[in-house]
Amino acid sequence: MPQLEVRDVHTFYGTSHILFGISFTVNDRETVCLLGRNGAGKTTTLKSIMGLTKPGTGKITFDGQEISRLGPVDIARNGIGYVPEERIIFPDLTVRENLEVGAKRGSGNHGDRWEIDGIYDLFPMLVPLDDRSGAYLSGGEQQMLSIARTLMGNPSLLLLDEPVEGLAPSVVSALSKQVKKLKTMGTTILFSEQNLAFSEAIADRVLIIESGYIRYDGDFDALNADPKIKHQYLGVG
Repeated sequence: MPQLEVRDVHTFYGTSHILFGISFTVNDRETVCLLGRNGAGKTTTLKSIMGLTKPGTGKITFDGQEISRLGPVDIARNGIGYVPEERIIFPDLTVRENLEVGAKRGSGNHGDRWEIDGIYDLFPMLVPLDDRSGAYLSGGEQQMLSIARTLMGNPSLLLLDEPVEGLAPSVVSALSKQVKKLKTMGTTILFSEQNLAFSEAIADRVLIIESGYIRYDGDFDALNADPKIKHQYLGVG
């Protein structure tokens, strides 16, 4: 049984219809990329899963429980962690204090895995910043802290919204290694991206979303073998 199942979800912002009956699954310990251009519906998909934007119709199931009508707090308690594109941290708190704020017991089958020492092993760039206020971190450092703080909640599914958007190539390379390490540790990950190279290096499977529809669901080998799809829906190739 998939860990996450999205079935025929339609999501609206007011009278604007954003997602049009999207359906997909994410299996336990799988890393799936939601790939698409700006405005394609990537962020809305993640927000719909997290309960930040309630689906108008459709069904979302996580670990066998329907979560479509739950609020974000209850969804987080059930074991889903969400890292928004905006890199929201507490600027007046130190790096360590940000991590302590995010700490909570794990749920589901994964239990408690993350403490500060483990976080610093995964993100060694944060170690010398332990007592630095969040306001004085670079964009890359803030992104690492945002992911790290979410991991402190011990989620069994991690949602990342455009994790490398606007970051320097060196930081993108570091994050790629860190996400790969999360994969080897068995973390289930669903992330949205526009960066094709980063996504291909990380994902087990790719979903292409365009104008609120899932247009492709498969692996990168099959996608690369069909340049028409990449050109039509991603504008590349």
